[in-house]
Amino acid sequence: MPITYFQNHVVTITYDENLQLGAAVWNGFLSSTEFREASETCLRLIEEHRPLRWLGDNRKLRAIRQADQNWFAEQITPRLAASSLRRNAILISEDFFNRMAVDQIVKRATSLGNMEVMEFDKREEAMVWLLEPIHSLEQG
Repeated sequence: MPITYFQNHVVTITYDENLQLGAAVWNGFLSSTEFREASETCLRLIEEHRPLRWLGDNRKLRAIRQADQNWFAEQITPRLAASSLRRNAILISEDFFNRMAVDQIVKRATSLGNMEVMEFDKREEAMVWLLEPIHSLEQG
């Protein structure tokens, strides 16, 4: 059963210990401060609980500013690559500009370590993929 780790008007972050799954459900347009604080909060959950799986629900997330894309690629992506995560499912945003921004962030990631990233349109499909057994480096 997931617990709510953090929630405000732009993001809900949860963790399910049984599934070793963290999740962030994004909503609307975030200021730079909101985006960066929420991203740091996601990392804090990952560093504290060491989940193997992550679900980023971007369906309602709006555009991400170029400066925030750069910050994420430089500051967050290396920490994600070095984290416990092995599977990261992204639910694609309904917002065209957000889809472009996320694509740019993923393309800029020179190394994702042992983490696989897949994009999905449907939550059900993402969950099926996330919950497949992870054989390599289980809890490393």
